[in-house]
Amino acid sequence: MTPKGDESQGAGRGVSRGALLDERITGALVGAAVGDALGGPVEGYTPDQILERHGGRVHGVVGPWHGDAWRTARPVAPYHKGDGHVTDDTLMTHALVRVYARVRDHLDAYAVADHLVPDLMTNPRWIPELEAEALPLHRIFLAEKWLVARLHHGHVDPREAGVGNIVNCGAAMYMAPVGLVNAANPAAAYAEALEVAGAHQSSYGREAAGVLAAAVAAACAPGATPGSVVAACLSLAKDGTRAAIEKVCEVAVRYTDFESALGPLREAVAPFDTVGPDYRNPSLGARRPSRLHAIEELPVALGMMVVARGDCRQAVLGAVNYGRDCDSIATMAGALTGALGSPVPQEWAKTVAEASRLDLWEPARTLAGVTREIFARDVRRRRAHEQAFAEIGGPGCSE
Repeated sequence: MTPKGDESQGAGRGVSRGALLDERITGALVGAAVGDALGGPVEGYTPDQILERHGGRVHGVVGPWHGDAWRTARPVAPYHKGDGHVTDDTLMTHALVRVYARVRDHLDAYAVADHLVPDLMTNPRWIPELEAEALPLHRIFLAEKWLVARLHHGHVDPREAGVGNIVNCGAAMYMAPVGLVNAANPAAAYAEALEVAGAHQSSYGREAAGVLAAAVAAACAPGATPGSVVAACLSLAKDGTRAAIEKVCEVAVRYTDFESALGPLREAVAPFDTVGPDYRNPSLGARRPSRLHAIEELPVALGMMVVARGDCRQAVLGAVNYGRDCDSIATMAGALTGALGSPVPQEWAKTVAEASRLDLWEPARTLAGVTREIFARDVRRRRAHEQAFAEIGGPGCSE
């Protein structure tokens, strides 16, 4: 499915067809962090609750839901969500970039065990939501702590460690770097992300990680549009994930503003979502393996990208005001539109960087360098294979 009208609208509002690799990597990683920070303070609530709490839609950085009582207010205490603080989505994304910087090649499940898990366990870092330096392990959610429990303490085969974890967006939310390393090659991004995510997730949670990486890679291609990104996803996605993306994007193309799309997108994804209508009180079937279901976050992020015609500001705001797991939805929407070349609002990026006390641009510079190294290795490997194949009489060999 390619959203109708996509071709006639060019690359979309604010999307640059000529953005170079470094710009796309920067846009994706900074856009993801900004989406994460904007979505954090309203995560878990409904669009109506957000509207009432803020006297209108959220249009930028806002404070904690419970104001100064964030240290003790349930259900998210003691995390300072809001005021431009990034959450675990960004912490995990930056951690994966550090693994790429260390390995300087494509990753697999063993790289997660050998590098990502030790990084989470042993290297204190500034944690914006804790307003303190701490081990990332102390902030990440239980589904991410599973990595440490299974790989470090349980000594499970890294390729199988994700089995048994709750099925959620935990792996997909930080998989954008895989798509960037495989820029313009969605199939390679999909395969690598499935391998990496096997250490963390199974079933449709692992599938979503593969498809998100593929989407980011597709967004980096010359002339990419929201429609071409969705088409790439549908060519690779399986089972309920594919069905959910197709349904949500078929609905999304009918809208051009996120306000009118909030309800319809939720209705479209609801049959595939196992969490149910009450985000804070999941159904009994929530987060269990299934070939019929999908995580909610990825289809909705793609849908918001379509509604926004690829514009970063509008896609992120749509994701934020959607509520529910909106920090992860906005993280994905920011990564996708940033990779498309849509400018990330500088006032947001500056505020988030200063509030979180993080250099949002350094991981992008690092990953851009590593990506070029990996591509050069890929070319050498491919040429060596071509030569070997020709020598054994493969197609194209000299007669």
